[in-house]
Amino acid sequence: MNNISIIIPVLNEAQTIKKLLFHLIDNASLQTISEIIVVDGGSTDGSQELIKALDLNIKLLSAPKGRAKQMNLGAKVATGDILYFLHADSFPPHRYDQLIIDEIEKGHQAGCFRLKFDSSHWWLRLASWLTQFRWRACRGGDQSQFITKQLFEEIGGYDESYIIYEDNILINALYERKEFVVINKKIETSARLYRKHGVWKLQYHFWTIYVKKWFGASADELFAYYKKHIC
Repeated sequence: MNNISIIIPVLNEAQTIKKLLFHLIDNASLQTISEIIVVDGGSTDGSQELIKALDLNIKLLSAPKGRAKQMNLGAKVATGDILYFLHADSFPPHRYDQLIIDEIEKGHQAGCFRLKFDSSHWWLRLASWLTQFRWRACRGGDQSQFITKQLFEEIGGYDESYIIYEDNILINALYERKEFVVINKKIETSARLYRKHGVWKLQYHFWTIYVKKWFGASADELFAYYKKHIC
């Protein structure tokens, strides 16, 4: 029987993590979930204390700041044969566990869900609609990522030299292996970063990062741009 280890990297997510953890429990059959692993990158807002107080049998780990490092640590201790990487502000669909297992049993070793932003802005609705297609440019970490542990280890996990864009680096490796499927169900994610910076300004910066990588920018160059314009 296939079992899923859910891995959530967090950094100052006290406002969302409680809601997410209960959502994950309420929308899955716990027989299919090996564990929920939360990997904290040094929160200072009480995220760790909040998780401990919930008494939900969550595996809470600490790691150096950086989602790649945090997710790799979670994968290292995971006991499930399927790894499911999830952002703290993204809420997968009902019975997400069975939807993932169904794809694994069809022979698909990796994939994601369609995306839905919690926003009515026309551009974000269009961007969400485009995620139903298999185009690589429509992929991102907010859609979550499931992958067999065996394939994850073969690839070498997330590239820890990337402070940002680590999701896309793994996705690129999966596309090269033709190991990717998009499940036609929606995961809802927060548009909080768009609300903070403005839709067009943030989208411009995301496109710039994508183009910079396309033309060979290094991990450090991408992070420097992100830190200057977004972080």
